[in-house]
Amino acid sequence: MKLKRRKRAPEEIRCGNEMLARLEGGCLKVSGRLTVGEAPAFTTELLRCYRAKPGRSLYLDLGDLETIDSAGVMALYYIRKKIEEKGGSLELKNVPGSIADKIRLFYPQEDMHVPLPARTGWLELTGERVHRFFAGYVFSFILLAANVFYWGLTDIFKKKVRRKGEFVHQSVLIGVNAVLIVVFLTFVIGYVIALHSAGQLRTFGANIFVVDLVVFSIMSQMGPLITAILVAGRSGSSIAAEIATMKVTAELDALKTMGLNPLRFVVVPKLYACMFTMPFLIVFANVAGITGGALASSVYLDITPEIFINRMRDIMMTKDLYTALVKSQVYAGLIVLTGSFYGLRVERGAEGVGRMTTMAVVVSITLVILADSILGVIFY
Repeated sequence: MKLKRRKRAPEEIRCGNEMLARLEGGCLKVSGRLTVGEAPAFTTELLRCYRAKPGRSLYLDLGDLETIDSAGVMALYYIRKKIEEKGGSLELKNVPGSIADKIRLFYPQEDMHVPLPARTGWLELTGERVHRFFAGYVFSFILLAANVFYWGLTDIFKKKVRRKGEFVHQSVLIGVNAVLIVVFLTFVIGYVIALHSAGQLRTFGANIFVVDLVVFSIMSQMGPLITAILVAGRSGSSIAAEIATMKVTAELDALKTMGLNPLRFVVVPKLYACMFTMPFLIVFANVAGITGGALASSVYLDITPEIFINRMRDIMMTKDLYTALVKSQVYAGLIVLTGSFYGLRVERGAEGVGRMTTMAVVVSITLVILADSILGVIFY
């Protein structure tokens, strides 16, 4: 509605030809409608008239006001704010019940505010984080491990519930495809151990003890540990990414809908395959590492293969083989459980898949190293 500008007494406020307010007895009497069509003109003209005498109180008589909407209520709120900024005040008189209800409904509640929460102390914050860690990670991981190992033990004797060919397929993915990288790296590590030891041992004339150093370090520590780290980085990430993708694409929900347990259907075959192939990988790693050490000893210390083998027979113990076997089972369980745990916790689509895969690799390698330290204390 277009406002017509014309000379008139400041005691009148009009919108077009319609009278909106007039001054009567020191009070501005508002009549007619005060809705979205009239609110802009009413606000502009009333503030223009008030600027002539700033700092005084303004009284609005709403007794003749027919109707008001949210725009009209906000106009009254805006007028009051502007008058208060000039040092004055606005008071409403003779407000009909229906108009008062709408004003209460639409008028901004300035006094309502949400108090800021009290700052949490460091002790309470630390306790909350510790509780969240144990409740959200440790307890959940233990529960997952209990479920997986339960189904793993029961399904050994139930051939019908196992997917045909899945064990062989997972064994190839986890074990056979990792043989080359495991053998190559452990060969290089054994070679480097013997190479760096040769200089020191030659100084003291203890060349033959390089065999003891290589065989003991590879058999008891480096072979199983390097193999587990490689499997955790290679297969652990694959397990986490596969399960996370299945959760994001609702494949795990589909398995539940069909009455299949996702842990039993997806995780248990991977556990079987990893626990079966890990001992063989460690054996290959030990052989490759000792071979690398024997090559370096032959080149730099003039220790022939025959001397190396004869010395190796004297220092090798059956205990080392049993220890490597126990470590292989512990490492395999940790790798599969960690990858499955983080795969099942994925959120927010593709971004979450990558983040959980990274966390699975980091945590699985950390757990493998911690387990190696604990087993080292137990067995040695």
